Amino acid sequence: MGRNIETCDCTVIHKDIVEKVKKNLKSDDLLRNLADFFKAFSDSTRLKIVSMLLEEEMCVCDIANVLNMTHSSVSHQLRVLRQLRVVKNRKDGKSVYYSLDDEHVRNILAQGINHLNH
Repeated sequence: MGRNIETCDCTVIHKDIVEKVKKNLKSDDLLRNLADFFKAFSDSTRLKIVSMLLEEEMCVCDIANVLNMTHSSVSHQLRVLRQLRVVKNRKDGKSVYYSLDDEHVRNILAQGINHLNH
């Protein structure tokens, strides 16, 4: 049997709460972008890449080697992560090195890990 879901049977609108929430509600665009940002962490391969970049800046070749994946597959995942501003890259000769975009990404991952270990 499914779990019983608690429902509210009252019909009273708490206007002060409703107005406060409406006033502080984030824009649809911001929430859509936030949903896309969190999608970056919904794929285990991308999450592995991000967790590796927590430790060290890495090039595509090294990431592909650790994950036993093709350069093309890794590049695709990195492109998604870069578009979502999770990682950034820099060129050094023919090599492209990837790192976390900023400390916010590191903090988000740390918070997620702490939440799961709680």
